[in-house]
Amino acid sequence: MKHISILVPKGAILGSLEGSRQLFSQVNEFFKMKGLPPIFKVQLIGLDKETPVSGGLFTVNTDFLIADIEQTDLIIIPAIDGEITGAIENNRDFIPWIIKQREGGAEIASLCLGAFLLASTGLVNGKKCATHWLAENDFRKMFPEVSLVTEKIITDEQGIYSSGGAFSYLNLILYLIEKYAGREIAILSAKVFAIELNRENQLSFTIFQGQKEHEDEPVKKVQEFIENNFHEKITIDQLASMLALGRRNLERRFKKATSNTIVEYIQRVKMEAAKISLESSRENVNEVMYKVGYTDNKAFRTTFKRITGLSPIQYRSKYNREMAM
Repeated sequence: MKHISILVPKGAILGSLEGSRQLFSQVNEFFKMKGLPPIFKVQLIGLDKETPVSGGLFTVNTDFLIADIEQTDLIIIPAIDGEITGAIENNRDFIPWIIKQREGGAEIASLCLGAFLLASTGLVNGKKCATHWLAENDFRKMFPEVSLVTEKIITDEQGIYSSGGAFSYLNLILYLIEKYAGREIAILSAKVFAIELNRENQLSFTIFQGQKEHEDEPVKKVQEFIENNFHEKITIDQLASMLALGRRNLERRFKKATSNTIVEYIQRVKMEAAKISLESSRENVNEVMYKVGYTDNKAFRTTFKRITGLSPIQYRSKYNREMAM
């Protein structure tokens, strides 16, 4: 039997905590229906017997405190809520316990913003980790040694797992159920809980907001120029000349400040504008393409799919209610 410790951090988001418990517990019910013993021992583990979660709206009664658990097989870190540095500080006592369990062979899975608590352990330094796309800038700033993956819903780094934004944690739990209980049980779980199986990325949900939480004013001017002139053809030489900076110097500073190259930033701004048009207008794909400054149909479609995970037509069908009717 695999021992699963679902952490109950102070300020946890109740949905990811209870959703995980329900899914793993239901797997045990499936096995009982087959006349087989349960395969998971699911426990809620906390720093206190009673823990306020979801902004204090709910209180979770834990099964055990971390001091009571000498060894576990899988640790689930649910999403945490509120101001992120404060949330980490409030739950700092989990960190040495998580590290100790990992050294003892435990696997670890972080859900959504639980990645911040996982990253605070240092266990994902030099490894890939996913979190909610809204928290991308904060995560990069706080944990530059972690390879943040913003497009993937799930990462698997030799027994350290993470999931992307919000309810995509369900896909990670299904991934773990398939690993431990088999494909048949994972499919059954997906059907019972009405979860889309094998969803691989969160690109189509991402809203690009720009990365302006830095102090490099010339770079901010470049970002603003790109955002105000995305419908035009913009070159790096043009931007460097505008600021009287050398091209290589500007490219280096831009990458350091935003974690994007200038070309990547231009593409993401243009694709964000294209997404808005596809969501809200009746313009065809070519009209949208020209509107955001592209003239090469193949280049536009290729870039759009790389950034969103969908073709322009698929994206419109998914998000434009008027066109879908």
